[in-house]
Amino acid sequence: MLRLFNFLTELVYFSQMIRVVLLGAGNVAQHLYTALLNQKHITVVQCYNRKKKTLSTTQNKDEVTNIIHSIKDADIYILAVSDDAIAELSAQLRIKNKLVVHTSGSVPIQAIAAIHKKGVFYPLQTFSATTPIDFAKLPICIEAENHHDLTRLRDLATSLTKNVYEVTSEQRNFLHVSAVFVNNFTNYLFSIGHEICALNDLPFEMLHPLITETAQKITKMNPTQAQTGPAVRKDTKTIARHLQTLSNPEHIEIYQMLTKAIQTKYGKKL
Repeated sequence: MLRLFNFLTELVYFSQMIRVVLLGAGNVAQHLYTALLNQKHITVVQCYNRKKKTLSTTQNKDEVTNIIHSIKDADIYILAVSDDAIAELSAQLRIKNKLVVHTSGSVPIQAIAAIHKKGVFYPLQTFSATTPIDFAKLPICIEAENHHDLTRLRDLATSLTKNVYEVTSEQRNFLHVSAVFVNNFTNYLFSIGHEICALNDLPFEMLHPLITETAQKITKMNPTQAQTGPAVRKDTKTIARHLQTLSNPEHIEIYQMLTKAIQTKYGKKL
């Protein structure tokens, strides 16, 4: 069963500083660096990326290296890099008996080179360069091969958020697929709505309250129970009118596919 670590009953009192080396320079690395920098019991001893890029405007350039073999000693090495780079970069690390973790939602723990102690530190959120992230509101999924390393990751995670989950690689992959549906796919549907509004001189901002209400509703009830619209009502006249209104063949196909999927789920046929 998926376990949520109870912050109140299992609060960890840090007896020593957790030293972290952060590898990567993308959005995840930058936001994670900022979040870790503000924690009393964590110190980011060094950052690594190929372009020797600082992760914030206040970071000292001397804290960043682009030489993989000059990486400093630490307790945890966080690979905040692309999925495809995890295996290769972990294999290049010349460290012994240290915990190396990645931040990917879909890559299994076994992708980390066998010479290291392996782990996963996955903050479940979409990261962009210009949008601040409040880590206290995020779930962080952790995984390790033994209890000691899992405890160390829990210490790291609970310094940022109360929402810490022990999740296996298999579970995390399912979670990531779910995230693609609720985030990436829905955002694409938002873009279709935006395009239709723009083509008909309608401000997309008119839909903002609807989008917000829908998102808030499913935090309070099962999305299956929250389903509304012409498809679930089997409103054939409205559906036909919408299909006649749409001119983009791709939009028509998506509308028909989603309508069919909704009606199938709720036991109704087109």
